[in-house]
Amino acid sequence: MPEGAPRRVVVTGLGAVSSLGTGARTFAKAIREGRSGVSPIRSFDASGFPYTFAGEVHDFEPERLLRRLRVDEWGRSSLFAASAARLALMDADVDPGQVAAARAGSAMGTTLGESAVIEALTSQWVHGGLKDLDPALVRQAPAGRIATAVNAELGLTGEAHTIATACSASNYTLGYAYDMVRTGEAEFMISGGADSVNRWEHAGFYRLGALAESVCRPFDTHRSGILTAEGGVALFLEPLEGAVARGARIYAEVLGYGVNCDAKHPVAPDPTSIAECIRAAHRNAGVRPEDIDYICAHGTGTPTNDATEVKAVREVFGDELPPISSIKSMIGHTMGAASGFGALICCMALHDGFLPPTANVTETDPALGPGVDCVPGTGRAASPRIVQNHGFAFGGNNAITILGRAACRP
Repeated sequence: MPEGAPRRVVVTGLGAVSSLGTGARTFAKAIREGRSGVSPIRSFDASGFPYTFAGEVHDFEPERLLRRLRVDEWGRSSLFAASAARLALMDADVDPGQVAAARAGSAMGTTLGESAVIEALTSQWVHGGLKDLDPALVRQAPAGRIATAVNAELGLTGEAHTIATACSASNYTLGYAYDMVRTGEAEFMISGGADSVNRWEHAGFYRLGALAESVCRPFDTHRSGILTAEGGVALFLEPLEGAVARGARIYAEVLGYGVNCDAKHPVAPDPTSIAECIRAAHRNAGVRPEDIDYICAHGTGTPTNDATEVKAVREVFGDELPPISSIKSMIGHTMGAASGFGALICCMALHDGFLPPTANVTETDPALGPGVDCVPGTGRAASPRIVQNHGFAFGGNNAITILGRAACRP
């Protein structure tokens, strides 16, 4: 580790490719209005399923965003990641040549990797055997290419690290990227995640009994499950001192994070482990529960997840809960990109002054206990100073990040 005190790290660029549109501001505006990005599935034949809705990115045209990659050489998840990263770099208004020449790299999260590619290869194998596998598709299959695509698109020569801790993966990447910049191992980092809707994922969640029919209702009395979704998200991180020196717009400061894994059950979350992860994040960030103004929940909309999440939050906060909402109510569950989209909306909330809503709530479930403010309906004007972003995954992989206004470090 380089000598000297750890550096403060800020987010100065945001990129989103989502079912609610392309670009961070387009995405944030739609979230703030409580709009839905869910629609009937187009990417595969869903006619055999009783549930046929997902948060798909329609009319995705990566060639309009990318400058270096040849689109036909990369899978859909990699193209989501590279496109979001290009948007984040543009949003940061930094010289691309300066970034490429510096110690700079990427950390990207995923659940299913190049799932659409794997599905196509599996079909070829089933129908024609190994000899019929398309070599071009085989080359696109490794999940590690998701971060590699970001480096290749932006000309970065630092590490390209893909983290596959499922639905908490983007929070893992944000913590990792934060450490890289904080310690001086990197001057700039891209953090985020990407995943693609596909048939076998949809079938898997249906078989688990975790799918909602057409509407995701986190924290609602009548919530019934998730909606599968896709997209790519990226955050551009740099040292505070450098950002100030170049007059950059600072969305937020990364204050710290916590990660753990209880490894108790393949799919059921554990409230005690989640509560300890929250405490670890608070310790790492140097904050107290009373400092947190808002929680961006994992909030999948399954009966078990939402109850467990609120129970864990109560273990740390008592009955004085900060507002807690779920953007999955609007975009569905984007898997490895989910907590990255959460981090992005937290940055926008801190910068623009609002609380993101939970859409589709008609009655907050009384079984969750008193004081649950899930910001129902549409966004609420507010001035959050410090916010907490949740990411939980199968296998008990938990990751929580803490962000704040740069001027509000405790």
